[in-house]
Amino acid sequence: MSLLPNNDSETLDEYLIRQTEESNEPSLTYRLNFQSGKVSGMIDGKEAIRQFIVKSIITNRSKYMIYTDNYGCELPSLIGQDVTKDYIDSEIPRMVTEALIYDDRITAVRDVQAEQKGDAVFILVTVDSIYGEIVEEVVI
Repeated sequence: MSLLPNNDSETLDEYLIRQTEESNEPSLTYRLNFQSGKVSGMIDGKEAIRQFIVKSIITNRSKYMIYTDNYGCELPSLIGQDVTKDYIDSEIPRMVTEALIYDDRITAVRDVQAEQKGDAVFILVTVDSIYGEIVEEVVI
């Protein structure tokens, strides 16, 4: 008889990896009205992912301490910079994909298109999610 238990338990690293793989991003969230800046009610499913797409693209990455370094997009940092159209055309799809793909509800980001009209940049993105395909336009 031993004084120490004979546990064949997993290591802490194995446990944390398993927990991370099993946990999903919650989908139920507050509804944000981006025009008025007000919160009204709750949303879930496709509507929550649509809101995530917009909010993630318009939020500067690593600017707000409330968000992790994965949240947000580097795209707003390009606005007003003296860069060529070819550079912007090549960077926008990468930046948008990086802003969205880390969410485990999103399985693929494709067909990122950007068009500049005056001071605004219109981004059209197609996202494959656990709720199906979502096409969303974001204006920066």
